Amino acid sequence: MFILSKFSDLIRVVPSKFSKPTEQALEDEINAKYANKVVHDVGLCISLYDVLDVGDGLIKHGDGSAFIKVVFRLIVFRPFVGEVLTGWISSCSEEGIRVRMDFFDDILIPKEYLFEECVFISREQAWVWKTEHELYLDTNEKIRFRVEQEIFTDVSPRGPKNANDDEHNTATQSPPYSLLASCQTYGMGLVTWWD
Repeated sequence: MFILSKFSDLIRVVPSKFSKPTEQALEDEINAKYANKVVHDVGLCISLYDVLDVGDGLIKHGDGSAFIKVVFRLIVFRPFVGEVLTGWISSCSEEGIRVRMDFFDDILIPKEYLFEECVFISREQAWVWKTEHELYLDTNEKIRFRVEQEIFTDVSPRGPKNANDDEHNTATQSPPYSLLASCQTYGMGLVTWWD
């Protein structure tokens, strides 16, 4: 679920941070720049793990800030395909089930990836697995699921367009990193079913 990823970056330290020890100032700037952000094809950065190498600081003319080349490792959330995770059902719709974790919300279990006998009940906004008993998949229940696919979407800024296009695009914009999951095998589904 979590991996260590190595990065190399030119980190800017503003003059107001010069009173701090260099390591602490760099740590603060790296966390401010990367923590809780998605790096394309890497994953969701959680926090700095360690600093491997610190270069010399260069002062930019007219700016006063120090620019320091730093090699560091970050803790990154990137589950592998096939990994089993637990989360909470945030919503149910005809397209499937949306799942959230404590720090990550973009998980979808499409209806095709649910148990075969699952049916959506629109008046209750819930999925029901019809076996000899009706087992409900309700909002805010703890669910165990399997990661099937990672989806990275390039959300870099686009050039100017007319106002109507921008409103339409922001409404349908995909998250930079999301997971497709399944809930089809023994042990999957609500955690309480298997206790």
